[in-house]
Amino acid sequence: MRRIIIDCDPGIDDAQAIMMAYQHPDAKIEAIMTVAGNVGVSLTTANALKVLDALNAGHIPVFPGSASGLVQKSKNASYVHGEDGLGDAGIPNSQRKAEEEPAALALIRLAKAHPGELELIAIGPLTNLALALRLDPGLAARFKRLVIMGGAYFAQGNTPNHPAEFNIFADPDAASVVFENWPGLTMISWEATVAHGIPIDDFKALLSLDNPRSRFLAQIIEKPLEFMLTMFDRSMSFAADPLAMAVLLEPQIIFASEQKYVQIERYGQLSRGMTVVDWLGLSKQPPNTNIILKVDEERFFQLLKMAFA
Repeated sequence: MRRIIIDCDPGIDDAQAIMMAYQHPDAKIEAIMTVAGNVGVSLTTANALKVLDALNAGHIPVFPGSASGLVQKSKNASYVHGEDGLGDAGIPNSQRKAEEEPAALALIRLAKAHPGELELIAIGPLTNLALALRLDPGLAARFKRLVIMGGAYFAQGNTPNHPAEFNIFADPDAASVVFENWPGLTMISWEATVAHGIPIDDFKALLSLDNPRSRFLAQIIEKPLEFMLTMFDRSMSFAADPLAMAVLLEPQIIFASEQKYVQIERYGQLSRGMTVVDWLGLSKQPPNTNIILKVDEERFFQLLKMAFA
């Protein structure tokens, strides 16, 4: 049984990823950490609780995290996910309550209580992880694994700083801390997301199943899906956070990856937030990142479908 901590900024695709983990027979969500990203942290926290309602889940603690970036104010993506982060669908607030303990402190506490037993997936900006690493430099060694959704290994990003992917762009300073201090992390990039698009008819079929999870997805996805189809290929849907979750849940779906040294650009006027990959080994630095290039697309979609079937 995989024991998972999810650090996230729900967010439409975050919601799908949480549902994937909850429905997987070999996974247990130990905790959810929230962070400012797609929308502000008060909303991402409320949205995590709403997702748990949609799942009719038992108690899973939700720990609110950083309200802004490590140095600069976080960017947000409300223009994609809606002002409330869940497609402005009017989902009622949950009666569940978030925990009082801040996410960074909870990460440290849980890792110390269960050394080597927990896997961590970060599908939002990396602010909580950076704060925790600054407080506890030994944190990385206590987790079994870290998978992140973030970065653009060929600088084909999706933000106003064109080489940068959103989760890194939202807080490059935090991302720099994590990449420098968490050797062996696994990175699911925006290019990998685009390379593993889901045919739109297959994705839309998930919205019409007769269960609360499918109905919840249908409610929250309408406006964001239209934005994505207008911005990108209208024949495909892209699921960044679910792809990262699939890699965490079943690493055997990885078909191709590269171990490379990756740094985060923090200062460039046009490139802040860029993931700079040393493809040729010219830095003479040891690889710090497992960059995922290709996965089993059929199994990826099966895992996503399992969350809503």
